[in-house]
Amino acid sequence: MTVSFSPLLGLRSAVLAIAVIGAAGLGGCATGPNANPNDPLEPLNRSIYGFNTTVDKAVLKPVATAYQDAVPGVVRLGVTHFFSNLGEIWSFVNNAMQLKGADAAESVVRFGTNTVFGVFGLFDVASDLGIASHKQDFGQTLAHWGVPPGPYLMLPVLGPSSLRDGSALVLDYKGNLLDREKNIPVRNSLTAMGFVNTRANLLPAGDLLDSASLDEYAFLRDAYLQRRDPELFNTMDTERYDEEVQVPPENKE
Repeated sequence: MTVSFSPLLGLRSAVLAIAVIGAAGLGGCATGPNANPNDPLEPLNRSIYGFNTTVDKAVLKPVATAYQDAVPGVVRLGVTHFFSNLGEIWSFVNNAMQLKGADAAESVVRFGTNTVFGVFGLFDVASDLGIASHKQDFGQTLAHWGVPPGPYLMLPVLGPSSLRDGSALVLDYKGNLLDREKNIPVRNSLTAMGFVNTRANLLPAGDLLDSASLDEYAFLRDAYLQRRDPELFNTMDTERYDEEVQVPPENKE
């Protein structure tokens, strides 16, 4: 029997292992009156953030900028919808695990509607029909059932996370329909496209971060921790969040 692993899945597992090892060795490093109790690994996390920033400025941001300049906004919007639609089935699974029957049902209906009538998800017909989005991942499912987040983690390349959410990333990837694609070159190409498209959609947010904060690391950390608060996330308008954060800005109404 041949077993194959996606490069991103292996990367996620590796960086989580590195973070856990770092937690054992550096758990008491961040001390003092200004230490954030949610970030006991701050020295390690800041080092990783510096690495991420270097990689982003040298590679990821230029590639995303070139992609944004070369691909029309309407096409990028379709790509965003396509990958969002692929995630609906995993949202269904997580909503079901959280016993949110109505939300789970709407996730399935959204997937079917956008796949059939939205040309494999390139168009978000479901939202036009008033079918709400209820995006959920396994980290949120764990939070729903009382699993604490653990220490804040800055993962290499992947960015902000926590011990709970970082552990959940492996299942999140395996739960995405893209992982079911047996043609490895096609799967890897789509994975790369999704990554670049997501980074391009975040270019305005990155520019805002560069100009709005004296301590970009702390700003990003606090925003992530607030964003992943289960009570806040489960009550916010997820469709509004998708529009403001993920959809190319020139396509907003």
